[in-house]
Amino acid sequence: MKQIRPILLTWAALLGLLAATVGASFVLTGPLSLAAGLVIAAAKAALIYWVFMHLREESGLVRIFAMGAGAWLMILCLLSMSDYVTRSTG
Repeated sequence: MKQIRPILLTWAALLGLLAATVGASFVLTGPLSLAAGLVIAAAKAALIYWVFMHLREESGLVRIFAMGAGAWLMILCLLSMSDYVTRSTG
């Protein structure tokens, strides 16, 4: 029964974040909407990594490598976006 509680709490938190995403999409506009969506998405991803990928049960080294993988993904996305932004349209 102890194993069910964190999963249910995470599920409830993810549903709350989903409601926050939907609410932010209706209320916020422009760059603020994008920023709120990215922050909420990062919180969802952190919850999923922590509970469903069992990072809370792993040692510090595994957690560091998981954060490194996330940082590497962010670097790749930023470099791809910089390539897209700097291309000419004509």
